Amino acid sequence: MTALPKIDFLYLSEPEMIRAGVTDMPACVDCMEEMFGLLYSGDYRMAGANNDSHGAMVMFPENSPFPEMPKPTADRRFMAMPAYLGGNFRTAGVKWYGSNIENREKGLPRSILMFTLNDADTGAPLAFMSANLLSAYRTGAVPGVGARHLARKDSKIVGILGPGVMARTALAAFIAVCPQIDTVKVKARGQKSLDTFIAWVNEHYPQVTTIEVVDTLEAVVRGSDIVTYCASGETGDPSLYPIVKREWVKPGAFLAMPAGCEIDAGMEAREVRKVLDNTGLYEAWFEECPKPAHHTIPVIGVKFMDMIAEGRMARADLEDLGAIVAGVTPGRRNDDEIVLMSVGGMPVEDVAWGTMIYRNAVAKGIGAKLNLWDVPALR
Repeated sequence: MTALPKIDFLYLSEPEMIRAGVTDMPACVDCMEEMFGLLYSGDYRMAGANNDSHGAMVMFPENSPFPEMPKPTADRRFMAMPAYLGGNFRTAGVKWYGSNIENREKGLPRSILMFTLNDADTGAPLAFMSANLLSAYRTGAVPGVGARHLARKDSKIVGILGPGVMARTALAAFIAVCPQIDTVKVKARGQKSLDTFIAWVNEHYPQVTTIEVVDTLEAVVRGSDIVTYCASGETGDPSLYPIVKREWVKPGAFLAMPAGCEIDAGMEAREVRKVLDNTGLYEAWFEECPKPAHHTIPVIGVKFMDMIAEGRMARADLEDLGAIVAGVTPGRRNDDEIVLMSVGGMPVEDVAWGTMIYRNAVAKGIGAKLNLWDVPALR
């Protein structure tokens, strides 16, 4: 902060974010673990009536009288994700992004993200930063936190559906906490994303000595110690979401699902542990969506909310990752239990990792200092 009322803030481009450590996955996993402890203690706020909302989304109608209005094609939206996080962070922030799956035809990422970090006392901006990598790494780190507490420590085989950015960061996090991983099985829709993924693994993780390209969901899951579904797709019909069948899952497997997923009756059984990254997030989604909510929000934790509402699951059967991180609920209890964890994504994650990267940038002299004002014109 500059001497008030003058306000300067830091602008961080994507290359500057990299120099400040945004791709340091082990550090990101540790940061997310600290954040989950604060979630459990309640030292945070997000939007919505229960302070746990994912954010506010602008969506578009099927038929509009305005010909220039965007059409509601896949992933076509604008969204703001605000949060405050206490503890050692004591900052607030908001991630804002536009998303359109057709961006890929223009050589752009599906979503283009920016993040504003604010001083929690004055509300003054501290930083305005490129957020595609910020978001990607914090998203991948959450399955890593889950794996740290819930995967077998001797896990060696990871099964992946959808070899995009989310898969890369999730694999990086799994390797950070389960260093014996040496085999990856991957199912892809297209050759380009598969080639990019394989080249990335070979460059960054030479310990992975086997990469097996598979053609079915069963092959992704069967025999894998850790499974993650990272493929984006259309919502609306859960019967078309990628499924996990109990007969495919080996004893002791940990499944972290940050994208669309469906499960069969065997996976619904009580002996399969069901963990949410933040129970309040799914309660907020359930309140906000038409029912069944899983038709609108394809992540598996929303299906759990539907099951509770329909009397097919007890609320007490759900576990919260924050409670596990805090040591209130046990992590992995034995080598054979199966754990299914839903990953929804939360703005407090952006605030946590964004704060750490901002502090790194200040300490290292990275970024461009921009002036908001020396003295505000209106006071």
